[in-house]
Amino acid sequence: MERRKIEIMDTTLRDGEQTSGVSFSVSEKLTIVQLLLEKLRVDRVEVASARVSQGEFEAVKTITNWAENNGYRDRVEVLSFVDNGVSIAWMQQAGVNVQNLLTKGSLNHLTHQLRKTPQQHFLEIATVIEQAARNGIRTNVYLEDWSNGMRHSPEYVTEYLDFLASQPVDRIMLPDTLGVLTPSETFAYISALRKRYPQIHFDFHAHNDYDLGTANVLEAVKAGIKGLHLTVNGMGERAGNAPLASAVAVINDFLDDVEIGIQESAIYTVSKLVENFSGVRIPANKPIVGDNVFTQTAGIHADGDNKNNLYFNDLLPERFGRKRKYALGKTSGKANIEKNLQELGLKLNEEDLKKVTQRVIELGDKKETVTMDDLPYIISDVLTTKAHDEKIFVESYVLNHAKGLRPSATIAIRIHGQLFEEHAQGDGQFDAFMNALTMAYAKNHIQLPNLIDYNVRIAPGSSSDALCETTITWETSERTFSTRGLDSDQTVSAIKATQKMLNIVLNAARTVGLETMDSR
Repeated sequence: MERRKIEIMDTTLRDGEQTSGVSFSVSEKLTIVQLLLEKLRVDRVEVASARVSQGEFEAVKTITNWAENNGYRDRVEVLSFVDNGVSIAWMQQAGVNVQNLLTKGSLNHLTHQLRKTPQQHFLEIATVIEQAARNGIRTNVYLEDWSNGMRHSPEYVTEYLDFLASQPVDRIMLPDTLGVLTPSETFAYISALRKRYPQIHFDFHAHNDYDLGTANVLEAVKAGIKGLHLTVNGMGERAGNAPLASAVAVINDFLDDVEIGIQESAIYTVSKLVENFSGVRIPANKPIVGDNVFTQTAGIHADGDNKNNLYFNDLLPERFGRKRKYALGKTSGKANIEKNLQELGLKLNEEDLKKVTQRVIELGDKKETVTMDDLPYIISDVLTTKAHDEKIFVESYVLNHAKGLRPSATIAIRIHGQLFEEHAQGDGQFDAFMNALTMAYAKNHIQLPNLIDYNVRIAPGSSSDALCETTITWETSERTFSTRGLDSDQTVSAIKATQKMLNIVLNAARTVGLETMDSR
C-alpha cells in the first residue's frame, strides 16, 4: 500500500518565538534552522515575521544565505502581511522567496479588525499575490481564525476558498488560532474542505489552549490534511502550539497509511538545544522529551520489565535518542536497584541488596528521588555501617546559624545507655556540634580522636538537593582511620560519619580490654 506523505513545517522560530519572554539571537536561529533541516529533516521552516525588527531582518538574511548555499532556500518561509507590498520588499532584501500571507479566515475578524467587506479583502490579497509572483516569491495563505470561521461564518470561509482556488497559491493554511477546536470538529471541518476542494494543498496549524493540539493533529491527518505546522517543545503564544515530538510519535505509531520524513532519533537533541536557547524549561513529565517520561519509579514496574518487558510500550526511548531509567526512591523495590546496578556493572548478594534497598527507601522519604550516580555512595555507606555494632547514638540535635551570631549546636547523645545534653558554639555548625560532643565525652573522661581531614563529594551533574558523601579522617594515638556519612544535607552527613567514628572507637576499646583480660 502506497503511503500518503505529510509535510511537516516547523514554526518554532516564528510562532514559537511568540512564547512570552523568548527571543532568539541571529546565531541561535541559524543553529536551530540547520538542525531542523539537516538533522531532524523537517520539510519546511517558518523563521520569522516580515517587518518586525532590524534584528529579525539580519537573522533572516543570515538564514537565507546559508540556505541558498546548501540547497534549502525554497524551504525557508516568512510570515507576511497584506500591506501594499511592504512585506514583499522586506523579503526581497532578506533573500526570502516563500511568503506565508496572513489573511482573515473568519467574518468576525474581517468585520471588526479590518472593517472591510470580503470583496475588498479579496482584491487586496489578489494584488499582494500578483506582486509576489512578479518578484519571484511564491505564496502560501494563512486563514487567521479559520476555526471560528468554520463555526460561525462557514459561508464566508467557502466564499474565500472559492476565490483562493483561482489564485496561484501553493498551500492554504488552516490555523486553529485560539486553540478552540475539538478533535471531532477538526475531523469534520477538514474532511468537508478536502471533499469540496480536492485539488488544494491544505496545512493544519494547531494551538494547545485546551491541551488538544496533538489530538487535533491526529484527526486532521485522518481527515486528509497534507501538511502540519508544529513547534519544538510545543512553544508558542499562550499555551503554545502542537508539540512536534508528540505529533510525530502519534503519526508514526497510529497511522500506518501515512509517511513523514522526521528523523525521530534527533528529536531529543533538538529539544534540549531549543530549551537552552529559549530558557523555557521542559516539564519533567512532558511526553517524549521530559526528564521523567522514560523513568520507571515503582518497583513493580521494574520487576515487570525484567519479566518479558511487561511495562514497555511502542514509545521506546531509543527511538528518540534516549535511554530507559529506573528511579531510586521510596517506591523503589529490589528490581529498580538491580537495574541500576546492571548499568553500573555492579552486583550485590541478596542480603546486601536488601540493605541497600532499605536505605534507598529511607532516603526517598526525605528526597524525592535518588540518582544512579548516588548509588555507589549508598552502597559504600550501607556496607560499612553494619561492620560494627552501634552502641552510641546521636539521638537529637539542633543546629543554628544566623547572620551576625556564632553558629551553635545543642545535642543529645546516648553513651553507655546514659543520655547527655550539651550546648556549644563554634566557627561553623559542624564545629559547634563537635564542641558540644567534646563536652559530653569530657564528662565521661574520654578523649575524642583528632579530625585531620574532611572531604565532601556529590555525584557528578547533581543539583542542589544531591546526596552528599562526607568522608572524615580521624587520628588516635594508635591509628588513623576514616568514616563516611551520606545525606542530602552536608552537615548531617558529617554528623553521621562522626557517629560511626564514635562506635568504631568504642568497639576498638572493648577489643583492647578483652585482649588485656586474656593476657592475664
